Amino acid sequence: MSQIDHGAEVRDFLRSRRARITPEQAGLPAYGANRRVKGLRREEVAMLAGVSIDYYVRMERGNLSGASDSVLDALARALQLDEAEREHLFALSRTAGPAPRRRRSPPTSVRPAIQQVLDAITDAPAWVRNGRHDIVAMNRLARALYAPILADPRRPANTTRFLYLDEAARDFFVDWDRIANDAAAMLRLEAGRNPHDRALIELVGELSTRSEIFRQRWASHDVQYHRSGMKRLRHPVVGRLDLNFESMELPSEPGLMLNVYTATPGSPTADGLKMLASWAATQGIAEVQQAAPDQS
Repeated sequence: MSQIDHGAEVRDFLRSRRARITPEQAGLPAYGANRRVKGLRREEVAMLAGVSIDYYVRMERGNLSGASDSVLDALARALQLDEAEREHLFALSRTAGPAPRRRRSPPTSVRPAIQQVLDAITDAPAWVRNGRHDIVAMNRLARALYAPILADPRRPANTTRFLYLDEAARDFFVDWDRIANDAAAMLRLEAGRNPHDRALIELVGELSTRSEIFRQRWASHDVQYHRSGMKRLRHPVVGRLDLNFESMELPSEPGLMLNVYTATPGSPTADGLKMLASWAATQGIAEVQQAAPDQS
């Protein structure tokens, strides 16, 4: 995979969103019992968005160049896009045209001050990733928690590569199928924001070549945010951990996200984190530190 085909991205995204909406869901009468298309017809989307059928057909063929915000808003409403899908549509429009504006490649390291913030968080695993899901910085507890991911010597370690290409991932992530689906959808969102990121293109190419499941998830064109929730892990040293997570953008570091995992006070997971901290501070410290990503 040498590049991302922007026209195909637009075409397949719009077609996939159109196909999932029935006339009834859109508030339209469904004339005839034998509709030849799944979901809405092009002319129905055009009508709902308030644009001509020719204009919508041009957009669905992959040409969003020149589409105004008002047109994109109307199209998002017609296709009933959620917040992440709407952002993806606007990102595809921003990168349309013969010479789209290129974004700076996502960082693979952090300033010392950010690392100091991570190290100051002593009771919770905390780490920073970029949009490609590269791990770019961690505190000690996060290194202990993610020891199975860091076992791969390649740096920066990448959580989505681990998910799809390492058999250990299915044991480590209790909800592997959901998490793998989330990871592919998050990468698709990043590809819309930054389609010229060479490392991202190479990662998607590697995953597509080596994982049939990833190819299927990628072809769905689903996109989503991953801001908060629960991550259930099966750690090889301390066992099952049901962790709450929060993922936050770092305003001072565009393209980087801070992730913090916490446990409900008094829960078995809270006890498990204490055990993990003890392991990281004693018998596991050499292995954990050796597995840490290069911060240089």
